[in-house]
Amino acid sequence: MKEIYEKARDLMKGYCRVCPVCDGKACRGEVPGMGGIGTGSSFEENFNSLKKIKLNMKLIHNITKPDTSINLFGRCLDMPVLAAPIGGVSYNMGGKISEDEYAEAIVLGCLSKKIMGTTGDGVPEEIHMAGLNAMKKAHGHAIPFIKPWEDKELFQKLEKAHSFGAEYVGMDIDAAGLITLGLMGRPVSPKTPEKLKEIIQSTPMKFIVKGIMTVEDALLAAEAGAYGIVVSNHGGRVLDFSPGTADVLPAIASTLKDKVVILVDGGVRTGTDVLKMLALGADAVMLGRPFTIAAMGGMQAGVEKLIDKIKSELVQAMILTGTASVSDVSSSVLYDSFR
Repeated sequence: MKEIYEKARDLMKGYCRVCPVCDGKACRGEVPGMGGIGTGSSFEENFNSLKKIKLNMKLIHNITKPDTSINLFGRCLDMPVLAAPIGGVSYNMGGKISEDEYAEAIVLGCLSKKIMGTTGDGVPEEIHMAGLNAMKKAHGHAIPFIKPWEDKELFQKLEKAHSFGAEYVGMDIDAAGLITLGLMGRPVSPKTPEKLKEIIQSTPMKFIVKGIMTVEDALLAAEAGAYGIVVSNHGGRVLDFSPGTADVLPAIASTLKDKVVILVDGGVRTGTDVLKMLALGADAVMLGRPFTIAAMGGMQAGVEKLIDKIKSELVQAMILTGTASVSDVSSSVLYDSFR
């Protein structure tokens, strides 16, 4: 991983410093780029809200080989981890590799390690197409995410995703405030409950709404027919001074557990962080920037090495907290003051 990080630091110079601790401090306001918007508060809150969570260490048990597998999205995944949808290599990552190379590294790397990759969207159109082409190469083993465009473009992209074999599709409604799209003159917007329901009902694909940060929005997404939600503030890249996702997840999860699939991203860096998010109520966890750095620094092999690292950390954390299976994770692994 050290070699991968060094290469990524060189290729992403001016866009990401590949800091030893990816906490958002060094890249405040660097959007486009990999930073957080404005003061960087939202990016930092994601990291800090998860960092403050402590785990109970339990070692009087017989658990030596915990089960990290989970049945999700119609597949048995090796662990409840997904690569978050990120695109825009040219304006966010330095452009030293192509969108196609990046999307394939993410999707095929996840496929080879039996977890799920997702793909991004944006301007230019090649971002969306690179993701769909990578998904096709992976025989549909990926989830494309589409920006909240105005009707014509949104429905066209949904239809195209379905024609490429997607069974699940997401909309990162939190992209409605992206500076990069505003600078390019491309209209994206929030959606009313009625419009969201219309969008979901327009496609046979199971629909995931990304960008949920309140119980109210979570309930509205579920009522509109969403198969799943992603608790996310878009990596702290759209609204300054939003809370961290680990702070809002428990209330959302307690309200909607077993009603929709609950995913979460934001500040997740290690397998131990994955366990924390599961204990806070998530069904599975997304990582964004770590996958981007791994793909830039090592292509598919880099993605695979990152996945191995995350799984090793998750297994170790499960053993040290007496957790036999990811399906059995509960708030009991959290130190009392965080339960």
